[in-house]
This record gives sequence, C-alpha cells and structure tokens, in this order.
Amino acid sequence: MKDIKEISTRLKIAKKKIKKNEPNINGSNAASLGKALKISTEFVASVIVGSTIGFLLDIWFGTKPLLIICFFFMGVAAGILNVFKAAKKMNEKL
Repeated sequence: MKDIKEISTRLKIAKKKIKKNEPNINGSNAASLGKALKISTEFVASVIVGSTIGFLLDIWFGTKPLLIICFFFMGVAAGILNVFKAAKKMNEKL
C-alpha cells in the first residue's frame, strides 16, 4: 500500500510540473485576431505600395503595363517576407 500512495503522490507532483511548464494555448482570441489583422494589413499594404510605385513609374516612362506588373510582384515578395518576419517574431515570444 505504501508503494501505491507514493506513486500517486509522485504522479500528482509530475502533473503539476507539466501544467506549470505548458504555455497557455488558450490565449485570448482578441490578441490572436489582432496579430492576424496586423500581418494581413502589412501584406496588403506592401502590394498596394509596390503597385502604386509601378503605376507612377509607368506614367513617367510611358511603359504602361510593364512596370506595374514588375512592381506588383515585388510588392507580393516584400509582403511575404514581412509575413514570415512577423510570424517568426511572434513565435519567439512564446
């Protein structure tokens, strides 16, 4: 009987330690939504900025669709890089 009680107390202590060391997965939904909106806004902004720069350069140089397309894809690439950087920062904070 002594062995069973000892094992049960050790199990209780181990469970408490595990619960203490686990990160809180059930974080607030508002914080998660805020992070998602921040990342999506950064992506959309980079695409808009790239497209606008391409549009203005096309008007200036007279090469109508060429620079818009190039800068659009550059904006998409910049947006993807920003998303990865922001996700990495959020992951490090956990």
